[in-house]
Amino acid sequence: MMKINIKNFNFYTILSLLFLIAGIGIWIIWIIKYGVVYDIGIYSLAIVFIISGIVGFILSLMDKKED
Repeated sequence: MMKINIKNFNFYTILSLLFLIAGIGIWIIWIIKYGVVYDIGIYSLAIVFIISGIVGFILSLMDKKED
């Protein structure tokens, strides 16, 4: 089983966090600007950013097995 290690913090971790923040930010700005929470268009855009940010964050912090 692979473990998450915070010592592996690198450029890809920062990029993943930016994707996560961008996805949440786009959704919040959309709500403020248009007043619509339930819109499939913004969900489809925001979910791509949010999921790629979460998955990228986890993958970038995992320990690599060395043989």
